[in-house]
Amino acid sequence: MIKETLKKSEVFSCLKDNEIEGLTEYFDEISLEDNETVFSEGDPSEKFYMLAEGNIKVLKHTVMGKDIILEIMSPGDIFGGVAVLDNKPFPASAQAMKASKIIRIRRQNLLKIMEEYPILKLEMVKYFSDKLRDAHEMLKNIATERVERRIASLLLKLSEKAGSEENGFRTIAFPLTRQEISEMVGTTVETCIRTMSKFQKTGLVKSAAGVISVEVSSLQSFLQE
Repeated sequence: MIKETLKKSEVFSCLKDNEIEGLTEYFDEISLEDNETVFSEGDPSEKFYMLAEGNIKVLKHTVMGKDIILEIMSPGDIFGGVAVLDNKPFPASAQAMKASKIIRIRRQNLLKIMEEYPILKLEMVKYFSDKLRDAHEMLKNIATERVERRIASLLLKLSEKAGSEENGFRTIAFPLTRQEISEMVGTTVETCIRTMSKFQKTGLVKSAAGVISVEVSSLQSFLQE
């Protein structure tokens, strides 16, 4: 599991098989139950985490007592990594969306292997630069776009990241509740329900038992209007 996850990662996949094999001794594997917390906002960032199986959501708690979902992780993704590299407390919480598996490495061991394989430093910079760009895009959308476009952009992004395609529809690989969608785009659950109902009636999306499929070309055309 550890070796397969490292090979799937955008950061560690640059290494050769024998190099990845040599790194596995530094990692351990953890199984999580549905809704189990990996770390909480403010916890010391002593370990660097990667998702092996399942899905993890990264949450920010607001002073109003609500949660905002900042990102949903798919297998191979790193979460909480910037805090570990900065040696600062985690700025958000991470929670399993279903039974999942993660791998982790202690900060001192991560720094050790980054010194041994300098290319990992460059790959880290590239990976987190892409994450920062995505975060800026999300903030811009929340500030400037209508709710319908924010939801459409989110669904398209999630389907591209972790989805399977059939007959023009791409299915998001994990169930999503209307509340989770609303938390990710900064709107109310009621508005999200109305918008998703509208999308279903117009054929932009299909939804069954929380599993959402998007009609890719139609959704892209909607965003270009």
